[in-house]
Amino acid sequence: QEEERLLSQAKRMAKVIAQRELEEHAKRENAWIVIDGDVYDVSKFAALHPGGEEILREYAGRDCTDVFYGLHRHEVLLKYQKRLMVGRMEGAEPRSDENRIKSRSELAGIPYCEPPAWQGFSTAYITEDHIQLRKNVRKWLDENIREEAELGELSGKPPSKELFLKMGEAGLLAGRIGPGEHLKLINRKEIFGFPIEKFDYFAEGILHEEVGRLACPGFVDGCGSGMAIGLPPVLQFGPGWMKEKIGKEVLSGEKRISLAITEPFAGSDVAGVKTTAVKSADGSHYIVNGTKKWITNGHDSDYFSTLCRTEGGLTMLLIERSEGVETKKIKTSYSTSAGTAYITYENVKVPANKNVIGMENMGFMVTMYNFNHERWMIIAYIIAGCRGMVEECFKWASQRVAFGKPLIQQPVIRQKLAGMVAKTESVYSWYEALTYQMTQLPYDEQSAKLAGTMSLLKYHSTRAAWDIADDAVQIFGGRGITQSGMGAYVERFMRTNKFAAILGGSEEVMADLGIKMASKSPAFA
Repeated sequence: QEEERLLSQAKRMAKVIAQRELEEHAKRENAWIVIDGDVYDVSKFAALHPGGEEILREYAGRDCTDVFYGLHRHEVLLKYQKRLMVGRMEGAEPRSDENRIKSRSELAGIPYCEPPAWQGFSTAYITEDHIQLRKNVRKWLDENIREEAELGELSGKPPSKELFLKMGEAGLLAGRIGPGEHLKLINRKEIFGFPIEKFDYFAEGILHEEVGRLACPGFVDGCGSGMAIGLPPVLQFGPGWMKEKIGKEVLSGEKRISLAITEPFAGSDVAGVKTTAVKSADGSHYIVNGTKKWITNGHDSDYFSTLCRTEGGLTMLLIERSEGVETKKIKTSYSTSAGTAYITYENVKVPANKNVIGMENMGFMVTMYNFNHERWMIIAYIIAGCRGMVEECFKWASQRVAFGKPLIQQPVIRQKLAGMVAKTESVYSWYEALTYQMTQLPYDEQSAKLAGTMSLLKYHSTRAAWDIADDAVQIFGGRGITQSGMGAYVERFMRTNKFAAILGGSEEVMADLGIKMASKSPAFA
């Protein structure tokens, strides 16, 4: 039956419709319309049309391509094509790779909407394995996550356990931690076709960029952003048992972890944390008391890499969800599917002999080492968002007609697009150069040698994102401030891009840190 249905559908879509036949379907109860050469039967669909019934019936028996593209994005046709298409107009140009509608699972094919290596340019950093990785992971995300992501972003429902297990099985969770010994924990020879033994920071960056490209910021953070910053301290500085047990549980998707540093009392001022860890009388446990705030994934986490104040300084502890640990969701600018949480620790007992990450009173160092990778990951997400805005604006400016011509023929719009492209490409070029440096340095040296430059790049990327979001809204007009329809992605980016300007260190702190570290150069001694 399924084969018969598909065959019938293929024959129907291949049917050639003459102009005379089209005109015979120009009635309210029998309405066909033409969009880009394809003929659609909207007789029954008109009553369900979100934009109203009359606007569809008005164009019955006519070509409404220009009107359609002035109101909708290409993907709408993909959604309804199989159900509503009845054929193609006689004499219409045959479909080719150039004029067909592309799904979001494919490379965009629009200038500046993909990194240079995926636009056909030569690069010293990217190999064929990297090229294929982006294609593979984009297709996988489109088939396995996009639908749940859109629903979760709107409903606030966090990623399901099934989705986490699926991400774990595919190697996505492990890949987002980057290259390292932890990749041996997942028992795979490849991640989306990329050989494990070759896996590098460029490959990791591709995973972050493609996850960010889903354009569902709250849900995307819910898919393991807390893990991407909460698990590295365990893997880099935790004792053997911790790396093995926690690493396997989290990378498989069985358990979730988050990084608990920020407090109501201390944000960028990490040294100001007030959560305390006091040893019990017999020295066997720490008794932890305090609060943490704005903890990504905290509401749904099983483990927390928690920075505490101990007798001689700051210590990072692995705290399991247990008696005395309570999490409450915080509503922020993006979806609650991120699980952003307020955490309270009330007399929580933590084994002192096994749950210290690193060494006692060395928690500040562990935190600083971790920040470098976190900031780099945030930059990758920002790049994905900026490219997404460039893509949306190029598409919209090319199809939207105003004052008698497409928007892209207006010099003021081209000026905005030029600024968006220039900012995006400058951020990416710097990011690519720093990523290469990361491939050449051990984890501990990255913090010492790249922290200042990484801070400046994060500052540059979030400033660029703010300007790009602003220009995108202006290009989309009212649609750019509407949470549904053509401008939905633009509205989301405008509303949520400031997360990157605050999380992982505020813009002001990043800019100051970058110059402060530069001023300590021997050149100024």
